[in-house]
Amino acid sequence: MKKIIIFLLAITFLKLSNNVAFAQENEHKGTITLSGAWAIYPTAVAWADAFQKKYPNVKIDISAGGAGKGAADAIAGLVDIGMVSREPDPSEIKKGITPVYVLHDAVFAVVNEKNPALEGILKTGIKKDVFFDSYVSGSITTWDQVSAGNVNKPLHLYTRSDSCGAAAAWAGYLGKKQDDLRGIGVYGDPGLLEAVKKDPAGIGYNNFSYVFTREGQVAAGVRLAPIDSNENGIADQDEVYTTRDEAIKAIRAKRYPATRKNYFFVKGKPEWLVKEFISFALSEEGTKIVDEVGASLSMTAQEREEVVKSL
Repeated sequence: MKKIIIFLLAITFLKLSNNVAFAQENEHKGTITLSGAWAIYPTAVAWADAFQKKYPNVKIDISAGGAGKGAADAIAGLVDIGMVSREPDPSEIKKGITPVYVLHDAVFAVVNEKNPALEGILKTGIKKDVFFDSYVSGSITTWDQVSAGNVNKPLHLYTRSDSCGAAAAWAGYLGKKQDDLRGIGVYGDPGLLEAVKKDPAGIGYNNFSYVFTREGQVAAGVRLAPIDSNENGIADQDEVYTTRDEAIKAIRAKRYPATRKNYFFVKGKPEWLVKEFISFALSEEGTKIVDEVGASLSMTAQEREEVVKSL
């Protein structure tokens, strides 16, 4: 009798296990769509790959195109998640957007490695008011005005032509909005970086994820222009970054000024599969992926826990 009872219990347990597995498999089934910020794109792709391996019945479609596109697509209901690398605007919240904090990073000023004023820039750094007078007021137009010395070369400003988080963050650092920035408009992070690479007199700004290679070095053909944050006229050691690790330390220590948060924009409250994907992104497994990709910075465990609770 005991053997029969044990056998029946075993069958019952097996059926229950199969039912649970079947339910889980069917629960994680469907399509998730994302669009938006170039800064978030590499990490989102890695999250999607891992999530789809975990749940084979889920398909995730991701396209880049700038934070403005991500926000607009989410508001219009064209995608489930808009990737937005800037702070949400109050008007977007009024349109039903729920911003979910998922990552953070920074924007860096970049110059050509053959810039005629490079030696001076690396010694003195560039003060905030110099960036302002270059990008906003337009009173600085030559490189000798940026760095003391006999460098009578025109200053070629490059900015983003698309609505994006990088431009919003850079303008925000200067106390302005993207529309206030002067310069030749170039589409996308890759395009802006390439424009500066081709122009020795050029200066632009790029997301953290595009100024460093996968190996952690500054992208070939450019150098990061140090920001003289303490205004002492010297590019101090903790203001000059030649590797990703150096930049990460400065960002996390809050020494670097042009930082920003990255968000997933969701219309209404995240539900079902979208909520599961966001929770995965903010899990320990998702955080490990962020660090492996190296395109953005992960949040602290406490920050992630608070966001997940709010979903």
